[in-house]
Amino acid sequence: MKPLIAFLAILPAPLLAASFERPVPQAQTQVAEFWFFVASVAMIASLAAVHMMLRRK
Repeated sequence: MKPLIAFLAILPAPLLAASFERPVPQAQTQVAEFWFFVASVAMIASLAAVHMMLRRK
């Protein structure tokens, strides 16, 4: 019984493994570029706000 359990535990791993498929690169859309710009502006504004708060101390 123990050899059967060991055999069944080891056997399926290589057989059930899926092959690696490379992701296909996709073009960046105008909407994605717009939201990246908004996020960049928000990040710069938040960094400036933190800088101003810490500079006062």
